[in-house]
Amino acid sequence: MRRFTTCVMLALLWCGGIHAQTAKADTVLSETNPLAQPTDDRYRVVTNRFWDNWFVLGSVGGHAFFGDYGTVGDFKGKLSPDFNVGVGKWFTPGIGVKLQFGIGNSRGFSKEETMFVQGESMLTGDGTPYWKTKMKWWDLNANVMLNLSRLFCGYEGINSDRLMNQFILSAGLGALHHYGISAQRNEWAGHLELQYSRFFTKKKAVSLDVKLYTTLFQTNFDAVTIKQTGEGSKWFDSNVGIRLGLTYYFKKRGWERCVDCPAPVYIVNPAPVNVVETKCPEYKSFVFYVFFPNNYSGRDDAPIVAGDAVNAIDYLASGVFTQKKFADDAQVASRLKSGASLRRLATTDVPTEKAVDVQAEGMARGYEMTKQPISLEMDAASLEAFKEQEGYYYAPMYGRNKTWYYRVDDETKDQSLLSGDNYKETASYALNAHAGLEVVKQNMKADPEADTYSFADVYAAIEGAEGYAGACADSATVRAIRGIFENGRILYVQAEGLATSQDNYTGADAEHVGLERNKALAFNRAYTVVKWLKGNESFRKVVGNNFSLNALTDPIAIVADESTRGLNAKLNRCVKVKVHYVIE
Repeated sequence: MRRFTTCVMLALLWCGGIHAQTAKADTVLSETNPLAQPTDDRYRVVTNRFWDNWFVLGSVGGHAFFGDYGTVGDFKGKLSPDFNVGVGKWFTPGIGVKLQFGIGNSRGFSKEETMFVQGESMLTGDGTPYWKTKMKWWDLNANVMLNLSRLFCGYEGINSDRLMNQFILSAGLGALHHYGISAQRNEWAGHLELQYSRFFTKKKAVSLDVKLYTTLFQTNFDAVTIKQTGEGSKWFDSNVGIRLGLTYYFKKRGWERCVDCPAPVYIVNPAPVNVVETKCPEYKSFVFYVFFPNNYSGRDDAPIVAGDAVNAIDYLASGVFTQKKFADDAQVASRLKSGASLRRLATTDVPTEKAVDVQAEGMARGYEMTKQPISLEMDAASLEAFKEQEGYYYAPMYGRNKTWYYRVDDETKDQSLLSGDNYKETASYALNAHAGLEVVKQNMKADPEADTYSFADVYAAIEGAEGYAGACADSATVRAIRGIFENGRILYVQAEGLATSQDNYTGADAEHVGLERNKALAFNRAYTVVKWLKGNESFRKVVGNNFSLNALTDPIAIVADESTRGLNAKLNRCVKVKVHYVIE
């Protein structure tokens, strides 16, 4: 009975939001469904098994000894080296223990001829004789550790670039043995240490450690007590020093933020006034695809114009042509009149605009946002008409002897395509718009557990549904997505980039080079979308490590068509984003 009661109480706590009237109700446990119970609380983690989160350490250092005659002699005569090894375990990100073995010696001075004296006696300035002393020892100590960085800042997550610098406070007790003397001599020692650890990779497998420490001994550590001399310390003798070392952390090194646990379902046998209502969280997900032009990922897409932006996502939503213009309108006008080539004229980036800030004017805007392709003609009539409307001459992108009629990454603009037609977008299926959503659903692998939206729908829900954004989206779908943002909580975001097998590199090791180039495009496309989502208010509360940028083993889709403008090629130049959320 006690066990059953405990289970019921835990279930009610997990579900939350329980409303009950004063009378009791009869409930019967019906079934359980395992559901993940995630949390974005950086101070909460799921503890691991006993053999996880272990580490080994080693360090070398030096210390000064302060005994009953700490003011006698020069400071150099009190310095000694020591060596330290250990093993430990973290139970949580902030609390752990370690067992250490240290060996060294402590040097000082004494006015008494104890068992630790070395050499002949010497005289101080006032004529008092004293001896140099040397206490050899080894020490076995156990310590409690507090990771101050994680206790104050919260756990940073697995493979996170946060908290690469950490501060750890340790305190413990040791059993110390004196050796190198004829008598058997053992005693207790207290240990206090402040450690600075520097990690150099996100895995946090190895740290470089700097440790400030003190070891507190019994007051007769140097065989002298205040009772004998009437002077000196009545509390402790001590070593105070610094060590430099390394720590290696074994797998598993981190902690998860969610755990599978049963979410009980109850059948309620209500009387007219005996009602128990439980409102458990509802976990759901939705998927959307973002399609990219050939050889474009948008990562680190930066403008030439200082203070202005070329935002890759805004370019996909409402960008014009290559988002570039000729720097000198007069030169363009002169060459158009004479029929001369524009190729050698300087170009510069045009800042992108939010799709909510521009109107649907019949102009080709955005990539796969309408049935109009993004590429424009370079004839005089088209250039002049655009200049009359927008105030500048649009320009293509030049890479060596290549001329691109859509935006491409700087590192790919010098690449050669299979045919000249591929440098121009002459077909569009509206794959990024709501109008093309059925084409996407018919051709992409279905996800039965998730709703599927278009990029335009999600963009409008996040950035705003006015202007061009609203024209390419569906208003009812936008309201549904906004309902998720307003009434729910985003838990986890997965982004998977994809590129096609199309590559025309013919140099040495061509197959490998082509594969690596396309894998880089796939990864960078996913990075661009994740960066956009992280910067938006609807996703600001999502913990950084709850954005998953999946690096697929083979993110390449085989496309036999030589055209980069065909439907198959366009469908496989994309990022699939899956958003997990809860309605609480």
